[in-house]
Amino acid sequence: MALFSSSALNPGVRKREVFGWAMYDFANSGYTTVVITAVFAAYFVGGIAKGAPWAAFAWTAALSASYAVVMISMPAIGAWADRRAAKKRVLVVATVGCVVATVALALTPRFSGAMGVAVAMALIIVSNTFYSYGESLTGAFLPELATAEGMGKVSGWGWSFGYVGGMLALGLCLAYVLSAQAKGLPASHFVPVTMLITAAIYGAAASATFVLLPERAQPRTAGSAVGAWQQLRATFRQARAYRDFMQLLACTVCYQGGVAVAITLAAIYAEQVIGFVASETMVLIFVLNIAAAVGAFGFGYVQDRVGHKISLAGTLVAWIAVCVIAAMATTKGTFWWAAAIAGLAMGSSQSAGRAMTGYLAPPRQLAEFFGLWTFATRLASIIGPLMFGAITWAAGGNQRIAILSTAALFVAGLLLLLPIDMARGRAAAQRSG
Repeated sequence: MALFSSSALNPGVRKREVFGWAMYDFANSGYTTVVITAVFAAYFVGGIAKGAPWAAFAWTAALSASYAVVMISMPAIGAWADRRAAKKRVLVVATVGCVVATVALALTPRFSGAMGVAVAMALIIVSNTFYSYGESLTGAFLPELATAEGMGKVSGWGWSFGYVGGMLALGLCLAYVLSAQAKGLPASHFVPVTMLITAAIYGAAASATFVLLPERAQPRTAGSAVGAWQQLRATFRQARAYRDFMQLLACTVCYQGGVAVAITLAAIYAEQVIGFVASETMVLIFVLNIAAAVGAFGFGYVQDRVGHKISLAGTLVAWIAVCVIAAMATTKGTFWWAAAIAGLAMGSSQSAGRAMTGYLAPPRQLAEFFGLWTFATRLASIIGPLMFGAITWAAGGNQRIAILSTAALFVAGLLLLLPIDMARGRAAAQRSG
């Protein structure tokens, strides 16, 4: 607990509350690591869809559908949660939804053909939608916990702790997979067990959040769903007063699109282009999580020392290098270098983006503004992977061209980041809060 320095926390915030908040990052990271990145993605393409030419596109389409649902609904849910001081209640519902849907993914090998594809896609849509709700809501607690000067550190603590959770889930899954493969068991046997392991860790670790993290906000009105939408429309109308925040959202759409490619397609690229087998891919993702944890933790301190904007810019340059190296890689060793840099950049860029959002969000509209941030990240998660899939399709299956093209998203994010004035944006947020 000495890790959580009191100087980075708001008055009255206890270290155990920050620990409880960080435990949610620990809890939900296993879902993205095991389900979206390392295990179920490759199983869907190679096992359920039998490696069909449309398989990767179907996978990205399912994810895109979930992100579309989140884009439409999360800002209003955030506005409603602000009015009712109900962030924690909605977080519990989102967690239960994701855990239950992840358990249901264990049943997908029982279906075959088109039915199997349809069931898997439906469950991915449901589970990833609830996961995204939870990610947004837990982010909205950050400004309640951390000072403006300590927001980068606290965000970095959470992200790095999250990658530890992802490594725990993946490590347990990898141990089981290696044991199953040694016995000659097929993926249809060991993949369901990995889904159950992931769901169990998610539910158990999130329970600590629900016990330790209080709802500090106070309800403002009894508000209705209609009132939440009206407040959201008012926020968009006032966008000129939050121009730096809105500029950050545009930047987020671009660079998070590239990050989404890494998260959703890394295992597929490693296996189909570089030649990794399933166990090698899981080890790769495990090491990537170690690098991401180091990046998130270390850059948390760098952010507060040199500034969020400069820190994020540095990570975007690193991401551009990752795309170039991965596109040129012809050996597993070279690809390992790209993965290591990607891990460092992933943890630091995501932590920096969340901290910048908290820094520029009005105190009385935290869940709502984090809902807008989620809107941007989910739009990015549609644009990035679908762009990758479309370019791959147009290039006759050449994923190297697609990964190189992804660098353009990070370049665009860097260009959109440059005009942001953090001091001006913070002042606008404080006037409104």
